Amino acid sequence: MDGDRPHNPSRASTKRDAVRRASTHSVSGYTLSQHDSTRSRRRYSGSRPSSVDYDAPASYRNLHDVDEIADRLDPELPPTPEEVRRYQTRVQRRRSSASRSSYDIPDSYVNVPELEDIAPIPSRDERRLRPSPSLEEARELERQFSIHQGIQRRSGEAKREPQEPQKEGVQIEVSRLATEIYTISYLILFSILGTLARLGLQAITFYVGAPVSFSSVWPNFAGSLVLGFLAEDRMLFRFEWGTPNYELELIRAKGNSHDEETGENSGSSSERAAVNLAAAKKAHMATKKTIPLYIGLATGFCGSFTSFSSFIRDIFLALSNDLVAPDASLITTPRNGGYSFMALLGVTITTVSLSLTGLMLGAQLALALEPMTPSLPFNFTRKFLDRFAVLLAWGSWIGAILLSVLPPDRFSHPGAAETWRGRATFALVFAPLGCLGRFYASLYLNGYLSSFPLGTFSVNMFGTAILGMAWDLAHVPVGGVISCQVFQGIEDGFCGCLTTVSTWVAELTALRRRHAYIYGSTSIVVALACMVAIMGGLRWSDGFSALKCLH
Repeated sequence: MDGDRPHNPSRASTKRDAVRRASTHSVSGYTLSQHDSTRSRRRYSGSRPSSVDYDAPASYRNLHDVDEIADRLDPELPPTPEEVRRYQTRVQRRRSSASRSSYDIPDSYVNVPELEDIAPIPSRDERRLRPSPSLEEARELERQFSIHQGIQRRSGEAKREPQEPQKEGVQIEVSRLATEIYTISYLILFSILGTLARLGLQAITFYVGAPVSFSSVWPNFAGSLVLGFLAEDRMLFRFEWGTPNYELELIRAKGNSHDEETGENSGSSSERAAVNLAAAKKAHMATKKTIPLYIGLATGFCGSFTSFSSFIRDIFLALSNDLVAPDASLITTPRNGGYSFMALLGVTITTVSLSLTGLMLGAQLALALEPMTPSLPFNFTRKFLDRFAVLLAWGSWIGAILLSVLPPDRFSHPGAAETWRGRATFALVFAPLGCLGRFYASLYLNGYLSSFPLGTFSVNMFGTAILGMAWDLAHVPVGGVISCQVFQGIEDGFCGCLTTVSTWVAELTALRRRHAYIYGSTSIVVALACMVAIMGGLRWSDGFSALKCLH
């Protein structure tokens, strides 16, 4: 290429296309001028890309099947008729495959729904697919904001603005200590309610002829559904600390859309209303995360309703051929390792897919039911419900302890086996401990690594290991009925509330795609490895003994 003349890719592309057309019309068309143009293209290939679309390296010239004309070991010699025939065949094949399909399909095929332009993933670009910030981005912003606030406080640069006097009854200041007490009380109360809901749903879904033989999947689905509803809901807590900001912005957005349809509104004001509505939604979510009642519902109830340790336990039982169906005996039919591996995949895929589906379904229900969802009055929540929850939570926990010490069935059925403690009351005693442990582990560990929630991962792994040890101790021929019931209470109460599936799947949907795959697969693989090491040692050595208590 001359130094005083800029290279024109379109001219080179036109020249190349002319050479190709001339070479395909005639067998004897491979003339000296075409051969010279080929050598000229090869001289230019070291200083410009090999094509308009691809920036191929110059070393690609060594590949004998790249150049369509000079595809020969020795381009200086004239081509033989066999080489020309092979070249024309290859060019025709490439042209037919690139231009159109070789099938003559009827026009009515366009009506087949599976053949339409269906995109399960709307966009490969995660930023377009996820309009809101990812979990990593949100935590990074929060971390930077906390650092900035700390620097301002230490340097004394933060200036206090004069606050306007608030009207009586509009805003109620809650101290840090009172907020902490309310939060802990809600967590205790809803951990007990979540445990009861999980045990009850497992009982009613474990029946003869059930389509799914392991009943732990349904609490994980239901808890994820409730969490999806709470995360997307904008009406239960629409009175954001006394001011319904989201509702006001929603009314403005609807008014602007109506004016835009009638032609009375400009595009800029409509865009501004949409931005304000999105900001109101974000502010509403940020406010919800500071309300003790919402923390109790999301972290306490949904986290205790679902159980990651029970999910991993069922995976191991499916792998070891010990997952008993409702209509089968305690002894399963022997099978080979291939069937056990398929059972492992069945439990894993069913639980993960249903939990993710429940989260999305709950969010869609929140949007569909938004016009009819009630709202909690501000004064009722602050003045009555928070204070009443303290008495109800601690009273329920003390009541569960008393019911474990003096079970009711001891007096109603004299001489009969006491089953309440193993089925419910011991689990209710240990449930708040697991829920509080998960809450504080998330507070102090999840902020360390934004792309991998260490808090949720740690409690899920620790709770799975504890459940495996409690399972082994309950299935050895030592101890009595009371110890067996205590171990069952630890499994259902402490481990069930310490580990969570709803938070886990919510984090999977919030993380970036690559980080979500790493986090999800690592959680399952590490937890299953712990369960194999703990429960597998007893299962493949002495075997599981029958329980001495009913469950």
